[in-house]
Amino acid sequence: MSTEVKVPTLGESVAEATIGQWLKQPGEAVAADEPICSLETDKVAIDVMAPHAGVMGQQLAAEGDTVTVDALIATIEEGSGGAAAPAAKAAAPAPAAAAPAPAPAAAASAGDEGSAGAAVLSPAVRRAVLEHGIDPATIKGTGKDGRITKDDVLEAAKNKPAGSPAASAPAAAAPSARNEERVKMTRLRQTIAKRLKSAQEDAALLTTFNDVDMSAVMESRNKYKDVFAKKHGIKLGFMSYFAKASVLALKDIPAVNAQIDGNEIVYHDYVDISIAVSAPNGLVVPVVKDCDKLSFAGIEKAIADYGKKAKEGTLTMEDMKGGTFTISNGGVFGGLMSTPIINPPQSAVLGLHRIEDRPVVRNGQIVIRPMMYIALSYDHRIIDGREAVTALKTIKEAIEDPTRLLIDL
Repeated sequence: MSTEVKVPTLGESVAEATIGQWLKQPGEAVAADEPICSLETDKVAIDVMAPHAGVMGQQLAAEGDTVTVDALIATIEEGSGGAAAPAAKAAAPAPAAAAPAPAPAAAASAGDEGSAGAAVLSPAVRRAVLEHGIDPATIKGTGKDGRITKDDVLEAAKNKPAGSPAASAPAAAAPSARNEERVKMTRLRQTIAKRLKSAQEDAALLTTFNDVDMSAVMESRNKYKDVFAKKHGIKLGFMSYFAKASVLALKDIPAVNAQIDGNEIVYHDYVDISIAVSAPNGLVVPVVKDCDKLSFAGIEKAIADYGKKAKEGTLTMEDMKGGTFTISNGGVFGGLMSTPIINPPQSAVLGLHRIEDRPVVRNGQIVIRPMMYIALSYDHRIIDGREAVTALKTIKEAIEDPTRLLIDL
């Protein structure tokens, strides 16, 4: 007897998804509530769970296919794990031979080890494995269910011995190798591309810059980080300072926290900040709600939780819903300056960048200070230049004098 597996409800206003990866192959044993398939929607990845224990039956949709809610995509057959395991191994060579995967060596190596985390490699991870000459079977995955992420591959490459066989083989083949790999864009990447292009076409984008002396915030953080971590169980980062500083600016300049809806301007009396987070499949922006009411610890905990979810691929639609303002920190990747693009329908985004010692003039003297360039991109249709410059200046002043954050100045 077989049980049908259908596409689950994907979230409000989301009617279809793309088959991202089959985590179980026909003939393999599955446990109840074990993920058998990953679906990619416009915003997040969703795992489809096995309704009960048994054996993976037919796959009625291939990776890359678009499926709708309630569509039949697979079956689960009756059977035990012990009996199903040999069948899975016997069936494995046929799909492998037919699949047009450009990295058969890496896939075979992963499959031989029998590791579920190593056997399922996303296109980005597969490229990283090939580029760095890493055997995926030697990598311990930190993603959901032990899956290998791109960060895991980069970390393994960083720690790889210089004289290892894996390191020398790609180096020897590099001069004559001119390989190409054509990978279909994920639904998330397609959505990111459409939204960013739409923002450029629909909004009157403009960016204003300033620089901020990070001395006071760094001194405050160094002074209290240990006590903060001991009391709240979370590290004190710079993002909570900028979130709180942004709240001051958005309260003073409501237009920066507003959005255009048709011929109307919608003003919000709350501040929900979208924090740009790098995930294995692209940039996502989960929303920290009610930042104007949260403490530093509350903001840091929310950001840490979202970062973990993004890495594991467990962000939900609700996590991404809403947002009145965005903060994007390109400094973690070493960016010195950028012009961030707004996240529609929002009207502004704050870009943070790397901190570096630079000579500045203080009281007529040239001194060295840890400086950061900050940028505010905004929709000029709703936000005037004076308002944008004032908002960014408010953020700068609050960071350079954190006492302002306490007395709401």
